[in-house]
Amino acid sequence: MSKRKISSAKELTEGTPPKSKRRLDAYSDSPTTSPVGFLPYSNLTPQTFLSKSIPFQQPMPLTSFSYTPDHIQQFNDAALRYFRPPPPNAHLGYGYERWIRRPEERSRIDSLLRAVDRVTDGQRKKMNLEDVGVVAWRGVITRILTAPYEDREGWEMNVMLFKGTLYLEEHRSESLITEKNNIKPHHRKRMYYGYAFESYCTTDTDMSSYSKTASTRSNEPSHVAHVGDTLGWGGDVNTNIQWCSIVRTKLGDTRFIIGGEVDCSDGQYKGTTDTFVELKTSMSIRGAADEEKFERKLLKFYFQSFLLGVPKIVVGFRTPSGQLTSTQSFQTMQIPRMVREKAEDKQISAPWNPSLCLAWCHHFLTYLKRTLAAWESDDIPNHQNPAEDSEKKDQHDYSPIPTQVWRVSFLPGEGARLVKLDRSDVEEVVNGEDRVGFIPRWYWDKIKSSSSQASHSDFIRSTTTEQPVQGAAGGWRI
Repeated sequence: MSKRKISSAKELTEGTPPKSKRRLDAYSDSPTTSPVGFLPYSNLTPQTFLSKSIPFQQPMPLTSFSYTPDHIQQFNDAALRYFRPPPPNAHLGYGYERWIRRPEERSRIDSLLRAVDRVTDGQRKKMNLEDVGVVAWRGVITRILTAPYEDREGWEMNVMLFKGTLYLEEHRSESLITEKNNIKPHHRKRMYYGYAFESYCTTDTDMSSYSKTASTRSNEPSHVAHVGDTLGWGGDVNTNIQWCSIVRTKLGDTRFIIGGEVDCSDGQYKGTTDTFVELKTSMSIRGAADEEKFERKLLKFYFQSFLLGVPKIVVGFRTPSGQLTSTQSFQTMQIPRMVREKAEDKQISAPWNPSLCLAWCHHFLTYLKRTLAAWESDDIPNHQNPAEDSEKKDQHDYSPIPTQVWRVSFLPGEGARLVKLDRSDVEEVVNGEDRVGFIPRWYWDKIKSSSSQASHSDFIRSTTTEQPVQGAAGGWRI
């Protein structure tokens, strides 16, 4: 079937893709199919993107789950940690040789979909799946939001449109997974510093239930995981263990279900996000260049917390050798204003604008859904003649249209390129697993079955109820 060309230039951009694109080694096995669309970052200006503010709804928790030390998903809060101030001058290299690091692998959304299934079906149902526009991990949405300001690292994601919902997962090529699992020792050590800071800052006991007076402090539970551990150590690092929060939110007219790891709770967790704390590390600021670099990092810190409704970020500043020098708390919602006011004091432009990021994300996802829906409507065969379709199935040249999987490549400083994967690329995404594209088969079959049942019920109702009178509104209006 011939395809009509979907032009992104007229609807969303006024430019064409650069003639030469930066190619990253990590994505050397990317598909070579001609791009369907390209959205350049060059058109992101306050005049074009900020004329109308895109509202963002406060994230609301739907459910949570834990990963065990063997990385088995359990719908409980066993892995939830609680915040406590780290000891001064903590050594962030402590326990490095005992670090259990989960190997890097494909960024599947299976556990997120189990949570989605849990809150959109059965007795625990909290929302209708047909109302959800996007399902993704927090990290993917963060990278989409911050893409216009990313000038170093490119990345890719796979996309599927299923029953009106966009499902997104980060695409990791085999070469990229190998690269991440074989990082240089000094990079591995710096990565560990962040995990060690989390250990120093957390405990498995809610400290708010204990008195902090001198007379009772000696009765507090011990945080020493092993005999001889350093003061304040919260336990050896095992990155298999995580506690994740699943939230619902809304950007413009698009509803999201987003999942992500939460580092800890500052006090008792009562099912809301107001006690969540994000823990980060950064190099100590030694001059203007370090300050500028940190302010750029705050963009990612901000959106990572913003998307899950985390109100506070605690940053540990360290030396190159991993010595903790100081900590500072930031209120998430005040970070953009803080960055803007600092820039105004220096009489320079702010390094980033969160409103532009939100407008870009809404713009991009709207384009993505519209484009995929248009292509899928072209791919739906005409089934008005079942006998003819049956006859075609018996012919040797009959080949059913494969499940559509798309790839978006975010090119640093350039834009986002959309490609429709061919059959071989889809098979690479499936990777020999029981999947339809990257969606696990059990989820695909369940949603497809429930949609078929709903369609049958709608048909029965349409044939047994009166039609609305002329001029009356029929059906739902969203």
